[in-house]
Amino acid sequence: MFPQDTRVQLDLPHRVRFTRDPFAPGNATLASVFTNAEPGRALIVVDRGLLDARPNLQAEIAAYAAAHATRVPKIVAFRTLPGGETVKNDLSLLEELLGVFNHHRLDRHAYIIAIGGGALLDTVGFAAAVCHRGLRLVRMPTTTLSQADSGIGVKNGVNMFGQKNFIGTFAVPHAVVNDLALLEALSDRDWRCGLSEAVKVALLKDAAFFAQIERDAERLARRDPAAGDPVWQRSAALHLGHITRPPDEGGDPFELTTSRPLDAGHWAAHQLERMSDFTIRHGEAVALGLALDADYAHASGLLPAPDHARIVGLLERLGFDLHHPLLADPRLIEGIEAFREHLGGRLTLTLFRGVGEPIEVHALDTDQMERAARSRVMAAAASGFATSPVVHRFPKNSKSANDK
Repeated sequence: MFPQDTRVQLDLPHRVRFTRDPFAPGNATLASVFTNAEPGRALIVVDRGLLDARPNLQAEIAAYAAAHATRVPKIVAFRTLPGGETVKNDLSLLEELLGVFNHHRLDRHAYIIAIGGGALLDTVGFAAAVCHRGLRLVRMPTTTLSQADSGIGVKNGVNMFGQKNFIGTFAVPHAVVNDLALLEALSDRDWRCGLSEAVKVALLKDAAFFAQIERDAERLARRDPAAGDPVWQRSAALHLGHITRPPDEGGDPFELTTSRPLDAGHWAAHQLERMSDFTIRHGEAVALGLALDADYAHASGLLPAPDHARIVGLLERLGFDLHHPLLADPRLIEGIEAFREHLGGRLTLTLFRGVGEPIEVHALDTDQMERAARSRVMAAAASGFATSPVVHRFPKNSKSANDK
């Protein structure tokens, strides 16, 4: 009856928008992404740090929903969660969120609007994906890192057993709405974090984009929005292009193969985050991972000296300190196997033969990698790399954010 394999064809819309001040009554961007014939219902989940910085946000959202009542779902609840890895490490917060969904009897036609950084989006996205096998998720990323990279993807997850994203799902969000104006409230440290992922995707896919970042490096280091806004949008477009390509063109949104080019530099990044108890930001860890892999590729004869100098030099010009003492920790090398185990199959890492010239490798000389890591620490043993455990990006005021 079934003589051959068949294929499930997935044709899912992936709506990505960039705008400014999406809750301004005259801005129809957010209202345009809701597709129900009738407005339906929505639950809002906001990063607590953002609400500290913008205590009138709930009123702004309510006013916006009233102004667009024929298109925007009825808001049934407004909840807050902590940001940063805290929200991904505490499974009681996930259970609490699912309890809220259940309390309000949300169904598959309901919308979950998540407003926050990548960790909050991961957690809320996972809860939305497993509730009734999928509620409609609208992501509103609030950091450069999530607008340029993670908010665009189809992955959700929380941490368990000391491993990042040990529990997770693949689920295409209903929509992603990015507010560029929110980025102006970030600390310098968090504003910078998205630049490492932009450098990564430029190295993978667009040498001209890499050259653009090089040309504007000083302006980016000064947080010039005229230089930054195009970077976040181009980075997002390149990430989106990768995950939406058909399989015969190399697309692999659900990571069914052993290749994972968008995680270049991430084997070391994830291990550094774990080893530092997440006091190293993800964007900082990616910069360290890219620099380390570049050092290794150069020492192995794979990456020519001029390209190595361009990669490391650009990351430094953007303001990243590439000499964290944890690079010399012998536990670092364990990240290679942890990375392979998370994906499964044989080890597959993406290195570079040049800017815009990625290459997959299936084995590493761990002794050589350890030498490269130690050399980076020894080169700047007195470096003042900041690793203070600040969880959220937004400036705080004296008013607390209580769940409502």
